[in-house]
Amino acid sequence: RGWQNGPSVMRKGIRVRETHQVGPDTMRRVVRQSKFRHVFGQAVKNDQCYDDIRVSRVTWDSSFCAVNPRFVAIIIEASGGGAFLVLPLHKTGRIDKSYPTVCGHTGPVLDIDWCPHNDQVIASGSEDCTVMVWQIPENGLTLSLTEPVVILEGHSKRVGIVAWHPTARNVLLSAGCDNAIIIWNVGTGEALINLDDMHSDMIYNVSWNRNGSLICTASKDKKVRVIDPRKQEIVAEKEKAHEGARPMRAIFLADGNVFTTGFSRMSERQLALWNPKNMQEPIALHEMDTSNGVLLPFYDPDTSIIYLCGKGDSSIRYFEITDESPYVHYLNTFSSKEPQRGMGYMPKRGLDVNKCEIARFFKLHERKCEPIIMTVPRKSDLFQDDLYPDTAGPEASLEAEEWFEGKNADPILISLKHGYIPGKNRDLKVVKKNILDSKPTANKKCDLINVPKKTADTTSVQNEAKLDEILKEIKSIKDTICNQDERISKLEQQMAKIAA
Repeated sequence: RGWQNGPSVMRKGIRVRETHQVGPDTMRRVVRQSKFRHVFGQAVKNDQCYDDIRVSRVTWDSSFCAVNPRFVAIIIEASGGGAFLVLPLHKTGRIDKSYPTVCGHTGPVLDIDWCPHNDQVIASGSEDCTVMVWQIPENGLTLSLTEPVVILEGHSKRVGIVAWHPTARNVLLSAGCDNAIIIWNVGTGEALINLDDMHSDMIYNVSWNRNGSLICTASKDKKVRVIDPRKQEIVAEKEKAHEGARPMRAIFLADGNVFTTGFSRMSERQLALWNPKNMQEPIALHEMDTSNGVLLPFYDPDTSIIYLCGKGDSSIRYFEITDESPYVHYLNTFSSKEPQRGMGYMPKRGLDVNKCEIARFFKLHERKCEPIIMTVPRKSDLFQDDLYPDTAGPEASLEAEEWFEGKNADPILISLKHGYIPGKNRDLKVVKKNILDSKPTANKKCDLINVPKKTADTTSVQNEAKLDEILKEIKSIKDTICNQDERISKLEQQMAKIAA
C-alpha cells in the first residue's frame, strides 16, 4: 500500500503510518524488548544551571548552543554586532553581565560548532557573511575575544550553518543564504570546494555521514539531497520528502540511512527514515502532532537513539532506530514546564559513565541554560559495557589534505571504561598559502587536481620575476597618480581664476 492508504494506528500518543501491512504477528508483539525503554530525563538542580544569560532572539532555526567536555557555548544578544558566551562547564550559577564574550562578528551570530578534534576550537557563522574560527584559552576567557584565528570569507549572504568534518582535521563546512555550501581547509584559510549550483532555495541544514565522505541537506525547495562533495555530484535526492512548507531537517545515521523531520501538508509534524539507494518511498513515516516548532534531531550513533527537540516545545521525545519494523520505535518523552529556545548536545565522551548517563542536553530558556541528564536505571556500580560501546574520540583519522585528495577514514574509537580524561590540545595554526604561488584555476571543478611540484629553485626564480613585475606596475600606477594630482591642482587653479 502507499502511504496515503496505509494503516494509521495510535502508538504511545503518536499516530504511526507504516508501509508494511499489519498482520496478526505484528499485533501479537505488544511490548518490544529494549534496554533503553526506561531511559529517563532529569533536569539538574537550580545551582547547577547557568543563570542570567541573555539568549539570542534571532529568528533563525539553529540550536544556539554547542557543548563539549570542557565548555558550553551560547549565542547571546549583543549590541552592535554578534557575540557568544563560552563558559567552562563548572562555571554554573549567575553569570555576571560583564563576563567576557567572543565578539568579533559585525552581525548577529547564527550558528556555532565545536571542533570534534580540539576542545578549544570553535567555529561561528554570522549575518555578516563570514565564518570565524576561534581558539579558546585552556581555562576559559578572562578577556573578551575579538581576534579569530582565521576569518573565512566567500559567502555573499549570511552564513547560517557551520559543521566540522567528523574525521578529518581542520575541514569545515559552511552553508549560507546564498544557497552555497563551501568546504574550507581551516589550516590554510582556503575555500577548496564550492557547491554553489546544487540548491535553488535556502538550505535548512547540512549533515556529514559517519566517515565524512558524503553530506545530506534539507532545503526550502522540499528536497532532501545526498551529495558527494569532492566529486561535486548529487548522489540521491527526494522531492517533497515532507510536503509541508515549514522547515525540514535531515541527518545521516551510522548505517548510511537518512533520518528526516518535517511537516505534512496538513501541518502535522512528521519524522521519516530513508534509504539513499532508493528514495522513492520512506522506510518508515511517523506523524506526531500539530505543533509548529521545528524538530531538531540529535543522534547518538552508539545507541541508535534519536532525540527530537522542538523549538518552542517543552519536551524532548526519543526514539530507537532498529532494522526491524516499524524501524523507528518510540521510547519516551521528557517534559518540563518551560519552552526551549535552543539546545546543546554533549558528545558521548563528556558524559558520566558511573551514573549510566547516556545523553546530556543543555536547554536554553530566555534567561538561562539548564542541563538535562538522560540515564538508564541500573543497580550495578560496574561499568556497563552494553551502554557504552567504544565511541568516537578526539583524535582525527585524516589530515585535511588527505581528505581533499580523496581518502576516507572512520572515526578513531576510544573506550569510556575509566571515563574520559581530556588531554592537552595543540594550538590551531593557520598557514596562509603564498598568493603568488597559486595559479588561478580556469575551472572551479579543477580545485582538487594536484599540480606537479616544481623544484625550489625554479619556483623562487619565478617568484622574483613576479615580484619585479608587480613592483614595476606599482611604480607606474604611482606615477600616473602623481600626474593626475598635478592635473587636478592645475584645473582647480583655472576654476578659481574663472570664479574670481
